Amino acid sequence: MKKSIFICMIAALFFACKSSSSTAASSSEATTLSTKLDRPTQVALKGNWVLTNVSYPGSDYIKVTSFDLADSKCFIGSNWSFISNNNKGNMALTSPSCTGFSSPIVWSINNQGLFVLKILNAGEKAKKVRDGYLLKVAGVTDNSFQLIDNINVGGQVKDVTYQFQRAN
Repeated sequence: MKKSIFICMIAALFFACKSSSSTAASSSEATTLSTKLDRPTQVALKGNWVLTNVSYPGSDYIKVTSFDLADSKCFIGSNWSFISNNNKGNMALTSPSCTGFSSPIVWSINNQGLFVLKILNAGEKAKKVRDGYLLKVAGVTDNSFQLIDNINVGGQVKDVTYQFQRAN
């Protein structure tokens, strides 16, 4: 699976792109991805959410393109819906300063604490989509949670944190 982040340095000092397959939990980088689901956490995320913030070290100098779609800042204010009983949903970028985008998604959370995400084209079946994204799930409460990815900047791994708040 492709990672969700490709980064490029705005300043001319560094250039780094992340395209290799790995999990957000890099402690066992080459281990097999578990297909056993964490149903309680999936049920906790059921509903509608707004991505309220994207944070990472060096955000003044580094541009992060999230999910191969848009600048990470374009995701602030995006709407996400998660249906836990069939692992489907939708995401929509709505920032007025960015190009709008909406897509069905297929998602799950495995027992390794990884959020597995596939962004689908209209009418496309998830089993036909070979690319997906792995992020670590953290800080799950009734009204908020985070998805965490890591990026390589100048040989150092840094976290990109996507903060979600319940919309309803």
